[in-house]
Amino acid sequence: MTAAAPHITPVAARDMANRYNRTDFHAWAARARATGGCAQPVHLRGRITHLDPLTGEILRHYTTAREPGGVLRVACKTRRASRCPACAETYRADTYQLVHAGLVGGKGVPTTVTRHPAAFVTLTAPSFGPVHTRRTGAGGTVLPCRPRRDGGTCEHGRPVSCTARHATDDPRLGQPICPGCFDYTGAVLWNAHAPELWRRFTLAFRRYIARTAGLKVGELRDVLTVSFAKVAEYQRRGLVHFHAVIRLDGPGGPDNTPPGWATGDLLAAAVHHAAGAVTATSPACAGIPARTLRWGTQVDVRPITTSGELTDNAVAGYIAKYATKAAECVGTLDRRIRPTDDLADLPVTGHARRLIAACLALGKREELAGLRLTDWAHMLGFRGHFSTKSRRYSTTLGALRQARIDHNHHHTDDVTTGRLPFDDDQVLVIAHWRYLGQGLTPGEALLTAALTGKPLPTLDGTDRKVT
Repeated sequence: MTAAAPHITPVAARDMANRYNRTDFHAWAARARATGGCAQPVHLRGRITHLDPLTGEILRHYTTAREPGGVLRVACKTRRASRCPACAETYRADTYQLVHAGLVGGKGVPTTVTRHPAAFVTLTAPSFGPVHTRRTGAGGTVLPCRPRRDGGTCEHGRPVSCTARHATDDPRLGQPICPGCFDYTGAVLWNAHAPELWRRFTLAFRRYIARTAGLKVGELRDVLTVSFAKVAEYQRRGLVHFHAVIRLDGPGGPDNTPPGWATGDLLAAAVHHAAGAVTATSPACAGIPARTLRWGTQVDVRPITTSGELTDNAVAGYIAKYATKAAECVGTLDRRIRPTDDLADLPVTGHARRLIAACLALGKREELAGLRLTDWAHMLGFRGHFSTKSRRYSTTLGALRQARIDHNHHHTDDVTTGRLPFDDDQVLVIAHWRYLGQGLTPGEALLTAALTGKPLPTLDGTDRKVT
């Protein structure tokens, strides 16, 4: 068994050997496989008893006393790949099925939905200062980052030009050309208001379509339904942008064909109008003027087809991928900032540290209390849901999870009294559970990854596998 060197420490190796040599190792390994290789399983202690309510007979009794260490380990089911790649992969697969069903049918959505106008829409944040970027030209040639013919320096004495041809893994990507010129206050406030901008965008989108069709907004729902699935993604500069699938349906959702005037061109026009029309205002407070926040000028609308440049598979995979990511991929933490944390000692990039500092400073302003910037400093001010969908877009994550539970339940023995259904075959279930903690020791994490082939969690946005 080998692993990436950063994970094999003397403590981890000794812990791994101790676990492997225990008499209950095979039972422990079976449970590790049953959790799908979860990297931070929840530890429970308790019991569950199935009784015949008529006779009092115990039909089945389970207790965690028979489990290794006297605890039951269950999967954490997090969506964050940085914390548990195994559970995040399940979440990613569910999100893929949800998005894909809304494009080609399945999971309760008719296949005729492929004939409905649909587009992949990207809404970005405006600029809050120049950052290092990777530009490519014709044929994929990498161009200089930010060349300036006249060169020169900014008011802080830093060069305003960058002629480097950045590699894809260059740590400078997304970092400001000059931190002093970057508007950290504006960036944080934009992240905080991004969910409200999205809400107003959806309203303006519907208003535009209604007006174009000669209808009132309240009348639109009688002839057309706007369905969408959205995911938020952090750009390397620490600002969120949104990717969304937007689809036009008939009044009953995907089961009904939209009216003939609801075309892909109308959808694209509505996106561009709404993106340019909506704003959100951040209130003024001591030393900080009121700000009008809006979407960036880079708005992309691309039609989705079953074949061609942008297919339904590619869109579903793209959205599902980012549903498991968060702000940690741009150099910040995947946990909340604690009052005892020393900002200078946090393992974050300098750019992320300044954004966090801006959140903490603005969070103290009474006028901005509703934004909860202190609580969401680790997310650089963004507190919205990473993936959302409209009610009629397709199935739900809850339905997909219930289907998986029902499938697993079908392959297990049901507890029954043995009486015929019309003789009252109900079973009384009495359960008692206590939460004990969560996670694995370093050695257990290595063994779990080796047993299941799942990657170990990391905080740098990458996954390492044990083989």
